[in-house]
Amino acid sequence: MKQRLPSRRTVLKLGGAAAAAGLLPFPASLAQTGGRHGMSVFGELKYPPEFAAFDYVNQQAPKGGRMVYTAPSWAYNQNPQTFNTFNSFILKGDAPPRMELCFDTLMVRALDEPDAVYGLVAESVEKSEDENRYTFTIRPEARFHNEKPLTAEDVAFSLMTLKQDGHPLIRQTIEEMADAVALDERRVRVTFSGKQSRQLPMTIAGLPILSKDYYTRYDFTQSTLTPPVSSGPYRVGDYEVGRYIEYERVEDWWAKDLPVSRGHYNFDVLRLEFFRDRQVAFEAFKKGTMTFREEFTSKTWATEYNFPAVQDGRVKQSEFPDGRPSGAQGWFFNTRREKFSDPRVRAAIGFAFDFEWSNKNLFFDLYTRTESFFENSTMKAEGEPGPEELALLEPYRESLPEAVFGSAVQAPVSDGSGQDRNLLRKADSLFREAGLTRNGRQLILPSGEPLTIEFLSNSPSFERVVLPYINNLKLLGVTANFRLVDPSQYQARINEYDFDVVSRRYSLAPTLGESIRQFWGSKAAGTPGSNNLAGISHPAIDALIEKAIFAETRDEMEIAARALDRCLRAGYYWVPHWYKPTHTVAMWDIFGMPPEPPRYDFPVETTWWFDEEKAAAAGKAG
Repeated sequence: MKQRLPSRRTVLKLGGAAAAAGLLPFPASLAQTGGRHGMSVFGELKYPPEFAAFDYVNQQAPKGGRMVYTAPSWAYNQNPQTFNTFNSFILKGDAPPRMELCFDTLMVRALDEPDAVYGLVAESVEKSEDENRYTFTIRPEARFHNEKPLTAEDVAFSLMTLKQDGHPLIRQTIEEMADAVALDERRVRVTFSGKQSRQLPMTIAGLPILSKDYYTRYDFTQSTLTPPVSSGPYRVGDYEVGRYIEYERVEDWWAKDLPVSRGHYNFDVLRLEFFRDRQVAFEAFKKGTMTFREEFTSKTWATEYNFPAVQDGRVKQSEFPDGRPSGAQGWFFNTRREKFSDPRVRAAIGFAFDFEWSNKNLFFDLYTRTESFFENSTMKAEGEPGPEELALLEPYRESLPEAVFGSAVQAPVSDGSGQDRNLLRKADSLFREAGLTRNGRQLILPSGEPLTIEFLSNSPSFERVVLPYINNLKLLGVTANFRLVDPSQYQARINEYDFDVVSRRYSLAPTLGESIRQFWGSKAAGTPGSNNLAGISHPAIDALIEKAIFAETRDEMEIAARALDRCLRAGYYWVPHWYKPTHTVAMWDIFGMPPEPPRYDFPVETTWWFDEEKAAAAGKAG
């Protein structure tokens, strides 16, 4: 468990006349009337109805070639280390990342806006006055890869199927969608409960559209290695289970000339390779078996890019800004287990991690310590709470730690020695306050059991980071170990919350919606497969989640997020890790790319292209 460039604003052409609106959003009054071409949470759209393409793409990008890589990110039941099913939208099985490229959606995000979506399958959308009914009009040319029309019936079927049987991260997010009904062949009406956020209609518009014909013959709830009938820009091509998969570009994709598609999906083949070991994957990249690599290991980035292809310029190292909120990366405690139920115990365990030593000796000073659940964003709480935050927090004062109302909790700063005695003494004091005692060198919980910790992982690369931490815990009397398991077992244990401590990174959207309930909401804490790994369950946190989701303005959302951040940090549900506001990328010099990436994502697979001239020079033509 993948930053700061201002989004570009270009002059918009309204009604055929050039308007000097380069720094202004598309007027909300136009964006919010019937039959609109796009939606956003707070009503502002950058692109007018007649826009040609998103600003961050090259409309003339050539088609062809291939990109070979390991997945830098994944979702739902996808697994970057192996796969055994092509059903990517349920909890069961391990699917390959990027299966979503095979499926169309009603609308797609503009990645240079915080939350705007524009029509793909839906040519327009209308909403009722009470905003509880949205009617999407389907483009008549939309079709599946088997040439059957994609109709409103398919859309309604998809939404209701995902609501009933989809992955828990989908089901719980869209539970306030009451119904989806095909009004005729081209119109589908989506009805909400009245308790939905402004973002939920956009979430619905971004869900995959399934073939009703296909899934009335095949059980959606089961894993399968039969590639599904779909309608997107790519389809499943060659593959070997657990080793690689190729997604082939659909040359006659029905939507290739739409404004939201121009300049996208340029590679003929996207090939994902699967490795259990990051170092083995790196060796494959060095040999040229893979052509793109987003590097997540600081030691490798700092010391190992010295092989011949780098020295002669065939492989390039680059850094690209990442404008998304970095979210939360850390070791998450499973507070469902009694030994982690006391926040003082959790805080004490955190004091034993010496980030400053690790950053210098293991990370080559490439990182900054993570402190916030909304790091790298204006939603991060800093200093004392302001009056607006206090107004949200005061009703829950009796149930919240006093630290919530002071300066925002920060991670401890060590002397960089690797064994900061001052921090270890503070940890020991907290253990004693929590009622732990000693039996020789072993810390004993109030229950009479020794305090033990298992750090669960599916990657051996993390061991070098965890072992020094384990040594410090040993000095405190905590018995800890690093447990490496295979990818399928790891995912199964995560889904069932069968772990002590696990590492995860979350990247959050700049506009908060129902999905954050999955991270910190009480209901998600008891739902297998949710993102609430820590098992956070607190009425104040639940209330602040709702305040953030239902904020009337972006300012109100950010205030609620900062209040929420204070509560989460004061709960010591994690030992925060580190972050950097960039993507560190190594690539064989065979790619073309737009001059400036969009602020809110890093869409390499969908907006870069294969450069034949560069590839010939690098000896990788064809």
